[in-house]
Amino acid sequence: MAVFNLTHFDASAFFLMGIPDLEAAHVWISIPFSIFYIMGLLGNFTLLYVIGKEQTLHKPMYLLLSMLALTEIGTSTSVVPKTMCIFWFNLKGITVGGCLTQMFFIHVASVTHSAVLVTMAFDRCVAICNPLRYATVITNARIAKLGLVGLIRAVPFILPMPLLRQQFCANHIIPHTCCDHMPVVKISCGDITVNKMYGLVIAFVIIMLDLTLFALSYGLFIRAVLRVSSKKAHQKYFSTCTDHISVMKMSYPSFLFSTVTYRFGQGIDPHLHIILTNLYYLLLPMFNLIIYGAKTFEVREKLRKYTCRI
Repeated sequence: MAVFNLTHFDASAFFLMGIPDLEAAHVWISIPFSIFYIMGLLGNFTLLYVIGKEQTLHKPMYLLLSMLALTEIGTSTSVVPKTMCIFWFNLKGITVGGCLTQMFFIHVASVTHSAVLVTMAFDRCVAICNPLRYATVITNARIAKLGLVGLIRAVPFILPMPLLRQQFCANHIIPHTCCDHMPVVKISCGDITVNKMYGLVIAFVIIMLDLTLFALSYGLFIRAVLRVSSKKAHQKYFSTCTDHISVMKMSYPSFLFSTVTYRFGQGIDPHLHIILTNLYYLLLPMFNLIIYGAKTFEVREKLRKYTCRI
């Protein structure tokens, strides 16, 4: 059984080096990174503002969009501000406590994001399979409870990551822009087998559980749709899920790539892996408004209403 102990941590700071071999280009790399981050924040906060202000949008589907926006803001904000401090001001130091806190919030936000996507699949399944009971089954209160369950699920899974025993000796240099789990684990001078396996098992347990729930929800969804003879109705029903599937296609392959390559991708250049990891945290929040806001009629109309006032 894993031992939890913080006594082996040195009191001095860690040092995040940014992107190895591309230190001279940090300022240039920061330009698209900061643009993506600002666009993601503006888009998601705009979505939250519009949904909060408009009583007509106080519905389960839009509550789910708000929860998705919050998880994406949380994920990107856990990573980007410190990354920009490294790129712009060469502030590479971070306390041990700050590093472990960042690690915790990055992964809690990511796991909660997955739980929200599962809840959205459940919402679509009920809407198509049992539309007459949708209003009684899918309520704002129930969606809020499911979101809270997703958050509560993430905490006990992720909390052991920063607390598993690690022994840091002279090397406190982390070749990354943030305190992701594996970059921190790899600078340990002790046995990291338990840490590596725990991170890998948790990642695949959560992904397999969530993908199984996705498959079940969409299996029931497709069965219900195929019972309808009209091809036009098929197109209408399937179009209601394109947004959700688009976000899934961006989220899970990127997450799996990051998880697997840290452990087995020895031939991948470190700077390429770090850039792709950062883009995962940056692009998903930016596309949230594009995928959902721009393609959902009610949100699009409300966004146009508030934009025209400016």
